[in-house]
Amino acid sequence: MPLPLDGVRVIDLTQVMGGPFCTMQLGDLGADVIKVEPPAGDLSRSLGGAQLQMPGDDNAPFFALNRNKRSIVLDLTTETDRSVFMALVRTADVLVESFRPGVTKRLGVDYDTVAAVNPGLIYASISGFGQTGPYADRPGFDLIAQGMSGIMSITGEPGGTPVKCGVPIADLAVGLIATNGVLAALIARERTGRGQYIDTSLFESALAMSVWETTEYWATGEPPRALGSAHRLSAPYQAFRTSDGYITLAALTPLQWKHLCATLDRGALATDSRFATNAARMENRSDLVRELEAALGARTTAEWVERMLAAGVPAGPIHDFAQVFSDPHTHARHMIEDVDHPVAGRVHTLGFPLKMSDTPLSVRRPPPLLGEHSAEILRELGVEGSA
Repeated sequence: MPLPLDGVRVIDLTQVMGGPFCTMQLGDLGADVIKVEPPAGDLSRSLGGAQLQMPGDDNAPFFALNRNKRSIVLDLTTETDRSVFMALVRTADVLVESFRPGVTKRLGVDYDTVAAVNPGLIYASISGFGQTGPYADRPGFDLIAQGMSGIMSITGEPGGTPVKCGVPIADLAVGLIATNGVLAALIARERTGRGQYIDTSLFESALAMSVWETTEYWATGEPPRALGSAHRLSAPYQAFRTSDGYITLAALTPLQWKHLCATLDRGALATDSRFATNAARMENRSDLVRELEAALGARTTAEWVERMLAAGVPAGPIHDFAQVFSDPHTHARHMIEDVDHPVAGRVHTLGFPLKMSDTPLSVRRPPPLLGEHSAEILRELGVEGSA
């Protein structure tokens, strides 16, 4: 069967992560994503230095975010290539761009200009701080967004220095939110026949992820602080040291707490006044950690995981990525896909977290070489250009 976005054409005017993550998802869902690159190419083609160099001219970071796309090179500062771009706009359903506010206006490819050419176009802008507001003109990076959105203030160990989230959460979140907006706008266009403008940012997307933290702040009036791996609303719910590493445990209900204490052979903890309720356990979290780790130190992580799961206590190990990709569950869920690249050969890419019964997703195209499809796209448009 056709994929969900089969027949939808997306112009990708983005680079590095947030925008490419959005357009890759649209491509995974079946859209024809045309990546419009400047002559120097997407910056991620060279990110990471020599250690991440793949066979050919591109680095691994580009491979991670650009499957299921075609590439055309256009220099939008030239009138000739801008005319080619406008011919492409006439055929498109969606345009996603990630320039700093004002750049598309200077290039002559802003929403008002392209909407005059194609009123049905859905135009999504991804920036650091949005198109309006006092910080709109500031450069946008994941690290800066994590810092200014509050995320770094609540990440890391209590009393420690500010730490960013281990994954670029602002970049990834903005890609997800922009994708959601594009899909909603496509549905709205089915009813109205009109396109629309979408404005989202790294700052807002990072802040939108802070649902527990903002709730705590508004409820208490106190800014939330870093808790390490601990949960803001429940205890025990964090990582604990074992004899050979760490285990994650989540005993959220009275029955799970009772079973946890019994499995540790510490039945008295279940009725200890310091730990009798979730509120008490949160109030006495340091004592709780000390008591549980004293018991957990008797066995390995693997032994405890097996025992906890058998007792009905949610538990898991902490894996590094080598362990993740050797785990049978990762393979059973098809979270590693192989793709044949014209230069690098057979390479790995992450699988699809979204499983769809009637329209299963697939890797239809490897990450494109710079300008690999320029001639092909120009022929489709029936135009001549310098691409």
